[in-house]
Parts: sequence; structure tokens; C-alpha cells
Amino acid sequence: MLTQYQKARHDVRNQVLKVVETLQKANANALKALENSDANELEKIRKTIKGISKNTEKIDNDIVLVFARYTPEAKDLREMVSYLKITSALNRIKTNINNYLKNMQGMLDEENVNIIQFIKESLSINRCTINAFTKTVEMFKTFNDNDKIKQLAVEIDVEYAKTDDIYALLEKGVIQMMGEADAQAEEYFNLLKYIRKNLKIIDRLDSIAQRVIFARMGGKL
Repeated sequence: MLTQYQKARHDVRNQVLKVVETLQKANANALKALENSDANELEKIRKTIKGISKNTEKIDNDIVLVFARYTPEAKDLREMVSYLKITSALNRIKTNINNYLKNMQGMLDEENVNIIQFIKESLSINRCTINAFTKTVEMFKTFNDNDKIKQLAVEIDVEYAKTDDIYALLEKGVIQMMGEADAQAEEYFNLLKYIRKNLKIIDRLDSIAQRVIFARMGGKL
């Protein structure tokens, strides 16, 4: 039977997992909306992540209570400290998703056929991010399996590396289009900027993976 302390620790982990799953779902739904060029659906998706900050604030408060009520062993203290870092990363992911979707709404509303097509080509990055989200969720669900979470972290890193290659190709395409469409050069530049900011989501997932490893096995945070 779990002690009160163990229950509190597991509850914190489950709360973190729920936040990750909420962001995962928003990202997956956003991909579908962008594939369909549905700006209205993007607005609805943004509303689903509004409460993330309140959720992460509660997690942080619960961690403080764990510190206050119990005397965590070194490995458990390490896990709680990791979650404080992870909730900060999750808040940034929420902001990244919200800003990206808001920017994509603006781009879709312009109804520029070339830009809409380019957005669809850029969605390979979003698919890598969704894969990384899935693996991040699995890391929390298989938290006690060191070998498994190390393997998942490697797979997340691979997805992250893919996005750099995809972005490099997209950048070349945008530069070419900017040269061929003087009147739309600023729009293409902005689109490239928005896509670049979208890369921060998977970047933060990669850092969360490393913090989960630290929580389990120690090392460098």
C-alpha cells in the first residue's frame, strides 16, 4: 500500500502527465485544422489550452506542499525539482502553441493560395512534434523503466533533428518565393518566422525528456 507521501508524489506526476496530454491533443487537433485550412477551428483549439497556466501553478504549489509536509529522499527530491522545471517548460509550450495558432489564423484569413500551400508543406514539422508529444507521454507512463525512458528520449531527439532538416528546406523555398513575389516578401518572411517559432515546441519537449531522465537517474539538469 502506498504511503501518503508516495500518493502525493504520484499525484504530482499524474498532474504533469495530464497537462502534457492536453497540449498533445491541442497540437494534434491543430494539425488537422491546418490541413483543412480551417482558421475558425484554430481559434477553438486555442481556447482549450487557456487553463494550462492554472494547472501548472497548482502542480508547483503541490510540490511545495510535498517539500513542507514530508522529507523527500534524495531521488524523490530530484524528481520534484525536475517537475518544477518541467511545468515551466509546459507553460512556454502553451504560449508557443497559442502564438503559432494565432499567427496561422492570420495567414489563413488572407486566403493567399501560395502561402496556404506552403503552410501545408511546413506541417511535416508539426507531425514530428506530435510524435515527440506521444513519446513524452509514454515516458511519464513508463517512468519506472529506465531503459525505456532513455530509448524514448533518443527517439524524441531524432524527431527534433528531423525538424531542423525540414526547416532548412522550407527556408530555401521561402527565400525563392520572396524573390519571385516582391509584393508578398514581408508575408513570406513572417511565415518563416512563425514556423521557426513553432520549432520551439519540440525543442522544449526535448528538454523535458532530459529532465525526466534526470528525475529517474540523476546526472545533469
